[in-house]
Amino acid sequence: MTYYAQTPADTFRLGERFAARLQGGEVVSLEGDLGMGKTLFTKGLAAGLGITETVTSPTFTVMNDYAGRLNLYHYDAYRLASLEEAEEAGLTECLADPRGVTVVEWAENLGTAFMPRITTVVRFACKDGGRELTFDDKQNTGKT
Repeated sequence: MTYYAQTPADTFRLGERFAARLQGGEVVSLEGDLGMGKTLFTKGLAAGLGITETVTSPTFTVMNDYAGRLNLYHYDAYRLASLEEAEEAGLTECLADPRGVTVVEWAENLGTAFMPRITTVVRFACKDGGRELTFDDKQNTGKT
């Protein structure tokens, strides 16, 4: 599915709407260049999960976690070179949380060993002054 976000508020609302379909155990990869709205989308997703805490980019902390209807684990893998590096730092332990959702920016930096864990890829691209978000479910999870 592809959606168009004309404004930042549209991107936030798409995150909120996406959260409604999450049941726990999902791993979501956000793909797109810097400044495309990945963290803003995640803020909307957090709001959709009932998280009231301020959601910030985990660029320097690598991972932030939040409690809501489901736990949210928000990764920024930009500074990581491999899945092994993330595992050694203890950052992948939350992937086993059936009451959590893991959102990973720059998942491609974790290598091909991480790719089978991803349940949905959201791709961000510029289009007509706004953003085009394409959702690609990687596994038949029955969640639409």
